[in-house]
Amino acid sequence: MAADAPTQAALPPSRLTWPAISWIFVRHLSSLLIPVSSLVFLLTGPHVWYVAPLFMLPPLFAFLFDTKATIERRQPVETTPAWPFDLLVYLLAALQLWIVYELAVLFSHQGFFSLDMVMVATVVGSSSGFSIITAHELIHRRNKAEQTLGRVLLASVLQEHFYTEHLRGHHVKVGTPEDPATARFGENYEDFYRRTVPAQFKSAWRLECKRLGDEEMGLLDPRQLRNRVVHGLVLGWGAGLAIFAAFGFASFFAFVLQAFMASRLLESVNYFEHWGLERTRRRVQPEDSWDTHAWFTYYGLTGLSRHADHHAEPARPYQQLRVFDEAPILPTGYLGMTDMVMGRNLEFQKHAVRELMDRELGPFRPGTDPEKQNAARETGERILTTKIRKPGGWFGPSNQGETGAWIVARRFLIAGALLLALTAGVQFENPGELSFFARFVLSTVIFTAFAIALKIFRRLRGEDVPEVLAWGAALMVVVAIGTITGAVMGT
Repeated sequence: MAADAPTQAALPPSRLTWPAISWIFVRHLSSLLIPVSSLVFLLTGPHVWYVAPLFMLPPLFAFLFDTKATIERRQPVETTPAWPFDLLVYLLAALQLWIVYELAVLFSHQGFFSLDMVMVATVVGSSSGFSIITAHELIHRRNKAEQTLGRVLLASVLQEHFYTEHLRGHHVKVGTPEDPATARFGENYEDFYRRTVPAQFKSAWRLECKRLGDEEMGLLDPRQLRNRVVHGLVLGWGAGLAIFAAFGFASFFAFVLQAFMASRLLESVNYFEHWGLERTRRRVQPEDSWDTHAWFTYYGLTGLSRHADHHAEPARPYQQLRVFDEAPILPTGYLGMTDMVMGRNLEFQKHAVRELMDRELGPFRPGTDPEKQNAARETGERILTTKIRKPGGWFGPSNQGETGAWIVARRFLIAGALLLALTAGVQFENPGELSFFARFVLSTVIFTAFAIALKIFRRLRGEDVPEVLAWGAALMVVVAIGTITGAVMGT
């Protein structure tokens, strides 16, 4: 083996029996958990307010499993037949299109101001983010029909330009300053999101204009009719406007909301897949991407954990992706990572800095310009020495160190304004059920119970228990309150 060749983990047997292949396929069926949960949520709606949060449980269980130490490092067997795994991808694609349709149907009956709409941001948004993984698998296929299906899935979350930018932009420029989807060393998630979203769209637009003959061509140039980014905009927003015309504003808003949440999840993945890494060779190497060995990410997210091999051979199907030992390793699976980078970004950066320093990767790679390396060390030391603060809560100091009566008063004013707005919205949609005052009092009691429960569960959770568990437990308190009051009132 050449000195600079990547080293794989232990090789598998050359051939598997059908029972063994079947068991691998069964494990990959875990990829149905998130989209099927979303579909069940939509098919069983509209829901009363205290039932809707129950649909957060399946994604929560997936999150907990993905953050455990269960690992999967077995290498694939090249002779494994592809057709069962292809059928699974087609099934996942069909589920996403069905979900978008049922989303529109649900909110033609359910009110705009409802907890079901909040669940769109969590339950359906998670599934829509997952659909981009399926689309990603399809657009890398060589078959035009599969690529087209992948583009349709991307249009369903208003991200069709990802097809152009990812294939012809990201895979060419990954790990370089020219790649808008590569997060820079020391960059936090929110800064990355604000930078990468418009930059990736602009890159896709330039790539298409260049393909059509003129990178600087104007918007009204007749050649723009063949621009694939334009096609994606027409398809995605055309579907949204069709939903608005057929099902109403609430359905249209839900469609846009699920697309926004899918964008947030997509960019959180882009963020940690290459954070701080810098390519030094013409060909992408395993050390230019972050990997994870989490069991659920590999099986439940169709091989996404083996991102290093994906960049080595982009057309390799998900069930054939390999493990390489050179790749830096993430602390958890992808579900845990999205929670970490969006909610506990400093914690992610601390792990990433240590990993890059230990492996001498990114700006710490031998041969890096000394001035640049010293600057990176200063940034890394600042990150490592910054203390992680737990949420201050409603009565504690804020993240900026604010204290005193003003911060408490300001938080109560914000909460009160939101409760008034939500009460007014619900009252407008359902004027005869309760008086405005009674509804406002009820909303205040529910919100207060949730806030108190969240504060208690945050204090009770241990250092290694994720924040999402405290939120889940607090939501279950709301479910219990709703169940009891509903039984008492006979509703």
